Amino acid sequence: MTAEPTQCTVVQDRFGREPSGYRDTVIPAARPAVQSLPAYRPGKGAAQAEKEHGITNAIKLASNENPEPPLDAIVAAVTRAAEGAHRYADHRATAVRERLASWLGVNVEGVTVGSGSVGLLQQLFLTYIDAGDEVVYPWRSFEVYPVYTKLMGGKEVTSPLNAAHSFDLDALAQAITPSTRMVLLATPNNPTGTALRVSEMRDLLAGISPSTVVVIDEAYREFLDPSFGDPVHELVPHFPNVVVTRTFSKAHGLAGIRAGYAIGHPEVIASIDKTLFPFAVSALAQAAAIAAIDAEEQINERVGRILGERARVISALKGAGWTLPDAQANFVYLPLAGDADAIYFEMEKRGVVTRPFSNEGIRITIGSVQENDRFLRTLAEVAKPR
Repeated sequence: MTAEPTQCTVVQDRFGREPSGYRDTVIPAARPAVQSLPAYRPGKGAAQAEKEHGITNAIKLASNENPEPPLDAIVAAVTRAAEGAHRYADHRATAVRERLASWLGVNVEGVTVGSGSVGLLQQLFLTYIDAGDEVVYPWRSFEVYPVYTKLMGGKEVTSPLNAAHSFDLDALAQAITPSTRMVLLATPNNPTGTALRVSEMRDLLAGISPSTVVVIDEAYREFLDPSFGDPVHELVPHFPNVVVTRTFSKAHGLAGIRAGYAIGHPEVIASIDKTLFPFAVSALAQAAAIAAIDAEEQINERVGRILGERARVISALKGAGWTLPDAQANFVYLPLAGDADAIYFEMEKRGVVTRPFSNEGIRITIGSVQENDRFLRTLAEVAKPR
């Protein structure tokens, strides 16, 4: 006996749609600013490169990460904090702010904490940029600057770097107008590694309206030659429109635990705090940040090892005939112009993953001794010095 086919009734909603998923051709449209938004592009992972090229033993020198794992004391602090993960963290990260203020020698009202310095940059845009506002920055620089500017409907105004891949301060000053709402200075600059001295920034600030927010983005602060000066103590007390952002991701080895901080005038900090989404800095991140500050001596030792390797890599590159910008971060940058993509690809096929900037250059993170040696050998195989 053959069973009769089961009859079922298809229920439609008031728009005539069946509850079956994605049968409609019309979907909600994102805001125009989001539709045209360039996606942030993180460094490629070693596993992804291995899969794409059918290789093994790839190394990742693409994301400016610390080559050493977190200190035991930091891991222990995070583990303890995880025991209370069923509770919300302190939204304001009060203990971290207080510890930072004591560590930096500033008033606690002038310190805030966010989800990495990149999270604080987003808060700054949310706080100060309306549609049509001018945002000025040198280019090339950190890739989130155009992303955040477009997201807010701001107007990008860029000034070129000079022949040494550093800041052309005259061009930057000319780009700033009475309509400029924000100026962004990544120093050391990502990806070129070049930096500004406090004296240079002071001269620039003298010609900028106090109503314009000037963000000094110091994600790589710990790798900078101290002779460049400290904007927290030399600029912030004298320029209420200056905000300095820093992070625990690089020198402190906490890239996977999002924690950063900003220093500025108390009223500016209070405004930025209004755009912190609830509980953005987890209890684990707060515990890690405090433990990292408390382990300053050991962190400095790690930074010293990275600086030693940076000097060795630079010496080897220059000795081989390469010309490169002044490196003040935990990476080096090779200007390769039109050869950048091909050289990046040839290195990646051999298992050395770097960060390419199409038709411009490649950025190479300072890794372990073995990783740096492999980079140098591989570069010598695929490219001639220039």
